[in-house]
Amino acid sequence: MKLTRRTSWFLTAFGVWSWVIWITFVKNLIKDGSGLAFDDAGDPTGYFWVHLLLAVTSFLLGTGIGLIGFRSVRALKREQA
Repeated sequence: MKLTRRTSWFLTAFGVWSWVIWITFVKNLIKDGSGLAFDDAGDPTGYFWVHLLLAVTSFLLGTGIGLIGFRSVRALKREQA
């Protein structure tokens, strides 16, 4: 399957966006002071584990999508050379 240049760059940008958003989310989740992520004893709650799983899954999917886009961009550049 051949992707267009526009689609390739979109997928690459999506991968970068995923890294920025989900890493920031996990940092904020770990620093949570509202009592949702950690109980009074400082132990992680169900909220923490569910959101950490969501973030890790989204991060991995975003990384995969970004790699597809990046490899496609590189392949398109090789075709032009």
